[in-house]
Amino acid sequence: MNGGLLSVAAAVDVPTLYTAEVPYHREAKNPREAAYELALAAVLLRVSGSDLSSNAEAVRELFPDPASYVMQFRPGAKDSLWVSFDGQAIEQTLRDAGRTVWGAERPLTLVWVAVDWGRGSREIIAADDPDRTDGMSRSIDVNQRLRERILEIAERRGLPLVFPLLDTIDLQRVSFSDIWGGFDERIIAASNRYAVNSILIGRIRPSSGRREEWSYYFSGAERSWTGPPEAIVGRIADLLTAEFAVGGNAPVESVALNVSGIESVQDYGSLQRLLAGISLIEHYVITEVAGDRVSYRVDVRGGADRLRRALRFNGLLEQENASLVGDVSSVGALEFFYGP
Repeated sequence: MNGGLLSVAAAVDVPTLYTAEVPYHREAKNPREAAYELALAAVLLRVSGSDLSSNAEAVRELFPDPASYVMQFRPGAKDSLWVSFDGQAIEQTLRDAGRTVWGAERPLTLVWVAVDWGRGSREIIAADDPDRTDGMSRSIDVNQRLRERILEIAERRGLPLVFPLLDTIDLQRVSFSDIWGGFDERIIAASNRYAVNSILIGRIRPSSGRREEWSYYFSGAERSWTGPPEAIVGRIADLLTAEFAVGGNAPVESVALNVSGIESVQDYGSLQRLLAGISLIEHYVITEVAGDRVSYRVDVRGGADRLRRALRFNGLLEQENASLVGDVSSVGALEFFYGP
C-alpha cells in the first residue's frame, strides 16, 4: 500500500501546547505547586515526548521552579486548575539542555473507525452525530463517547485529529465493509478531500475479546498495530515526535531555497509569513528575485531535510528538477512551488 495517494496538506497549528488543566488536590501540602508540576509534565509530553515527561528527576533538574514559567492560572471544573505556561521560555530551557522540541506546526490525521457493536449493529464514527435510524446506530451516546475518548487522548499528546463528515460524498465512496474488510485503497482515495497528512483506520468490536486493529498511513509508509486507542494514539505521537522534533543541540545550517509561483504582493506576503512561522528557521534573507521566483538563504536548525519536511507540511509543493535562472544555477538548492 502506498501512502503517496494522500494529497499535499498544510500543517495544523496547535495553539494549546502550553496550557493544561490538571487535578487540584486541596489536601496536598502546597496544592498550587503540585498542580503546576502536573501541568508542566502534561505540557512536556506534548512538546518533548514521553521520554522526558515520564522522567520526574530530569524534569525537576530542568525546571526546579515550575511556577516561574506560569503566565496564567484559574480554577477549572471539578477541583481542577487551568494553567498557561510561557512557551518560549520552556522551549529555550529545553533547547539549552539539548532536549528535543516539537513546534506548534503538526501534521493533521484523519481517523476512520468502524465499530461492530454486535447483534448486527455496525457503524463508522463520524465527526458529528447525524440523524440515524435505530438500525443504523446502537447508540449515539456510545458513539460520541468513543469519539471523544480518542480526541481526548490526542489532545493530551498535542496531536490534531479529525473524523470524516460521513456526508453523502463520504457514504458514496466508503462503506463499513470497506473499512472492516481492509480495503484501505478506497479509504485513502476518499480521504483526499480532507487534505490531511496522515490517515488512521481502526476496526473495533467492543463486545468480543478481539483486539482492536489499526492501519496507519504516513509519508508513503503503512504501519499495522493492535491495541486500545490510547496505545495507538501514543504510538503515532511518538513516531511524529521522532520525525519532526529537533534537538536543542542540532546544528544550525545555511540552506539555499528557491520558491516559484509568486505572482503577486499578496503571495509574497503569505510566503514571508509562512517562513516566519516555521519554528525550525532561525533566520532567512532574500538573495534574489527573478520573475515569479524568490530565492532565500535560510538558517535552519536541523538542516535541509528538516526544512524540506517543514515546507511540505506547510503546503508548498516540492519540485524535483532543478533549473537555471539567468546565470544562477539552482543545483543544490531546495526547489519549491507556492500554490495558494
